Amino acid sequence: MEYLEIEGGRPLSGQVCIQGSKNAALPILSAAILHGGRSVLHHCPRIRDVEEMQKILRELGCHTGWEGEALWIDASSLDSFVISKKHAEKMRCSITLLGSLLGRLGQAVIPYPGGCVIGERPIDLHLQGLREMGVSFTQGEELVEARCGKLTGTRISLRFPSVGATENLILAAVLAQGDTWILGAAQEPEILELCSFLNALGAKISGAGTPSIRITGVKELHDGEYTIASDRIVAGTYLMAAAACGGEAALLRAPVSHMQGMFPVLHRMGVELSREPGALVVRGPKRCRSVTEIHTAPHPGFPTDMQSPLMAALCGADGVSRITETIFEARFKIVEELRSMGAQIQVEDHTAVITGARKLSGCCVKARELRGGAALCIAAASAQGVTRISGCQYIFRGYENIIRDLKKLGIVIKYHQPMTDGWDGPTRIRDRGYA
Repeated sequence: MEYLEIEGGRPLSGQVCIQGSKNAALPILSAAILHGGRSVLHHCPRIRDVEEMQKILRELGCHTGWEGEALWIDASSLDSFVISKKHAEKMRCSITLLGSLLGRLGQAVIPYPGGCVIGERPIDLHLQGLREMGVSFTQGEELVEARCGKLTGTRISLRFPSVGATENLILAAVLAQGDTWILGAAQEPEILELCSFLNALGAKISGAGTPSIRITGVKELHDGEYTIASDRIVAGTYLMAAAACGGEAALLRAPVSHMQGMFPVLHRMGVELSREPGALVVRGPKRCRSVTEIHTAPHPGFPTDMQSPLMAALCGADGVSRITETIFEARFKIVEELRSMGAQIQVEDHTAVITGARKLSGCCVKARELRGGAALCIAAASAQGVTRISGCQYIFRGYENIIRDLKKLGIVIKYHQPMTDGWDGPTRIRDRGYA
């Protein structure tokens, strides 16, 4: 069985360089097919989800490859608009190819996306907005067929600032006729990253990062290069590790401007943060303070992706904390695993009440999704004794090399049994520090 083994009880010490953003890289890879040429992405994370997206692009006729830390995409030979179920069911972000394929080819066949167990993520906002641009849909039990003539710009009002719907509408509008206004748009940093990439290739987009985004359609894009911002959730994970374990660490290339929604919470927990040349330095307390009330929220609020790492850190806090999840209805799957380590957590509807315990105890636990798996690493690092975490393939979907990173932060961690699902392979795993 594949698992991570972590020996807890040590404060953090060291420094780590933050990888490129998963949530920015995936929609940018979708955007690359809008251009019938070559795009180069620097600081692209080498994670499972990026590998899966490459498989989808190749299935559509594109060519992709790595040159050092840069991923290149050549979409000049794109010749298919059909995405197979075997790839789409592995990752939610495959749905963003809907807007790109409609913009480039005028049609798309996409299975309903999978790859997530944290709750329902309906695509009705995606379809409603695209219909307003002239797209017609035929929906079956397992897939969506979409067709359009020339996409036409219009004013679209989203009733909720959905990140995925905002991304799909931007992608569809880039080559559309006229101007498209997206009102009530998501403001996450990943939206700004997507628009910055597209503008680097010749798109005309303004207002990214605000609730009102304007896209003026262009006839075509051109070759270009772009450097993806660092991953705010990965950086936040290591900040929460410092809150749980104490100690001091330096995060190199931390995307500080993207993390403002986390800092007030960390401050309330007793975590000290300071900016130094090229680094964000974190100093964790001997025992963090509880947080009376925190709600997840769309950006610029506290990110839902940070809810599980926060919960893991608060298990050892001094006092009672309450976390209310407002985005996904099934994001408390980590609770039973934390309870098995000695955590005192009660769930009331969408709120988790955490009564801080002195110390968690190491045991065998199982990751059931990406961020919950990373949170279990935090819990294990702060616990007494040894913890074994199975299901670590979920963690590898979004963390380029969490074993290497945690080792650099002074955490004793081992990886057992090479993966056998076709991703990477034993040799690369060993070379990259997984073994």
